[in-house]
Amino acid sequence: MTAEATVSADILSIAREQVLGRGEPLGYDQILAVLQTSDDQLEELLALAHEVRLQFNGPEVEVEGIVSIKTGGCPEDCHFCSQSGQFSSPVRSVWLDIPELVRAARQTRETGASEFCIVAAVRGPDARLMTQMREGVAAIKAEVDIQVAASLGMLSQEQVDDLVDMGVHRYNHNLEAGRSFFPQVVTTHSFEERWDTCLMVKESGMELCCGGLVGMGETLEQRAELAAQLGELAPHEVPLNFLNPRPGTPFGDLPVMDSRDALRTIAAFRLALPRTILRYAGGRELTLGDLGTREGLLGGINAVIVGNYLTTLGRDPKEDLGLLSELEMPIKALSETF
Repeated sequence: MTAEATVSADILSIAREQVLGRGEPLGYDQILAVLQTSDDQLEELLALAHEVRLQFNGPEVEVEGIVSIKTGGCPEDCHFCSQSGQFSSPVRSVWLDIPELVRAARQTRETGASEFCIVAAVRGPDARLMTQMREGVAAIKAEVDIQVAASLGMLSQEQVDDLVDMGVHRYNHNLEAGRSFFPQVVTTHSFEERWDTCLMVKESGMELCCGGLVGMGETLEQRAELAAQLGELAPHEVPLNFLNPRPGTPFGDLPVMDSRDALRTIAAFRLALPRTILRYAGGRELTLGDLGTREGLLGGINAVIVGNYLTTLGRDPKEDLGLLSELEMPIKALSETF
């Protein structure tokens, strides 16, 4: 038996001893072996990932809501995204005003969420957007007891410093895909540009939220590459998105990811990132449904986005909050999270 075959055959016992026993994350070859496990190993795999989650992160779940400060009309060509101005996707360009931002933040807080993320569909923020951000963050902080995060595309060092000064505590900038697959997903900017923004954010003291999107036609090797590169970057939080094929985008005709592959991916990311907040993000409703959502929460996930996403509908927040209550998973309180 080759060394690769041995790793594949013994990966669950290896992961149990290495991750659960010694606290060491899985590396690329081991992540790939997890992604290649059989369906009859899935229950054991998810149980192991759940043990790892509980040991290194505890039972609590972090809840977040998001709102777009600018939707649609983005100049970039991310092939999965209906907000690109280059595609025929039915998303119009919309700007939110400050009172709407405050109202959305208050509604998010009322669900029990501890974080409110402001998102803009741009390559990077211009002076107008940064001004609106400063006004919006100040207004939210004055009226709502909630942490504010942001996702505004690629940043300069000056913009990073400005966001820190505003009191933005966490910045989201996904890698989207592993380095080798990235050119098949985006052509208007590079993987390295995204990586550089992530490093500046980490060095600033803001928490880095950095994840990706799976189910875009990548190979298992490329999926493992993404998890390993996220492990190298070591973000505070990793949102895991599953492709929800949007009409009018280059990926609009791709099939929905198999739910078993999605659950294997959740477990693999948990074993690659044992101490990281691993958040359910876009596409889980379509890919996993109600049963899969439950299994993922018992398979490594310890954070959720409640409500709708940027261009797609999510589950009713009451359904997610009810499921967390049923599973006896307490929502992490604001004062305990930050």
